[in-house]
Amino acid sequence: MSQCSRCGATFECGQLDPDASTPCWCVALPPALPVPGSAAAACWCPACLQAHIDALTPPEKDATAAK
Repeated sequence: MSQCSRCGATFECGQLDPDASTPCWCVALPPALPVPGSAAAACWCPACLQAHIDALTPPEKDATAAK
């Protein structure tokens, strides 16, 4: 188990699990943070990473608002 460096929640990190047969869950998300030298040093839980990605993503413009 890993601990989120942002909120402290525990979560499973596929990068750190030597028995993982699939890549970590985070590879399915768009790149939003540089990969730290030590994966455990700055890993975020799924909720924190998704919230960060959402904050970086500009809101889509409403097509009806331009009319």
